[in-house]
Amino acid sequence: MDSNDASFHAGQTKGQIQEKASNLSDKASNAAQSASESTQETGQQMQAKAQGVVDSVKDAANKS
Repeated sequence: MDSNDASFHAGQTKGQIQEKASNLSDKASNAAQSASESTQETGQQMQAKAQGVVDSVKDAANKS
């Protein structure tokens, strides 16, 4: 293999590695976004449940 072939193959390999790295980065970003949305949803559910408890306590106190 002459140096032109070696350079060509090195360039091809570099491009493939960059593409794979980009895909991995995209997957990591998507996973982080999904985790963030899940955490936010869980927080909202907990807040709603806590508000329900507060309302129940208020109702019980008003009935006494």
